[in-house]
Amino acid sequence: MSELTQSVTALIDEFAKLPGIGKKSAERLAYYVLRMHRNEALLLADAIRTVKENVRYCRTCYNLAEEEQCAICLDPRRRQDILCVVEQPRDLMSLEQSGSYTGLYHVLLGRIAPLDGIDADQLTIGALIERVRGGAFKEIIMATNPTVEGDGTALHISNLLGEFPVRITRLARGITTGSVLEFANKEILADAITGRQEF
Repeated sequence: MSELTQSVTALIDEFAKLPGIGKKSAERLAYYVLRMHRNEALLLADAIRTVKENVRYCRTCYNLAEEEQCAICLDPRRRQDILCVVEQPRDLMSLEQSGSYTGLYHVLLGRIAPLDGIDADQLTIGALIERVRGGAFKEIIMATNPTVEGDGTALHISNLLGEFPVRITRLARGITTGSVLEFANKEILADAITGRQEF
């Protein structure tokens, strides 16, 4: 790429680091940015900077937040006796869009995946156990993705929660094995929440 300037080459290299973006897509994105109006490009850069400076994990549930706690944890209208465990903030957002769940959440920030070098102590499982120990939860919904790793993570957590007097359920299998929550439509997610089963 000796014909490109150093700045354009650097931009292409950064875009190519994004998931699902190959070299050709990175080049298209870089050329798109070059064609953008200067103000639009700077708004994009500012949005990225603002997200990195302001967004953090909620100290209670590990959802994305701009304050110490996220809007869901601060909402007094949410049911305080039911907790839904998800892998990532994007899974939480998908369930919220279904409009069928009004309880609280706990985000694991991943799933147990030994082949990828991710074990239980790298997730927020310890914080989850403390929440259940100190809270008044009657039900814990395991909403990990229906994959081998997601099911294994849910089983591990349900074993740890066995000492507590809580009902442990899982999403109904309207969500097919091997799928990912963020790509399920809101009707499927609503059915999965409504038809959840004992774990």
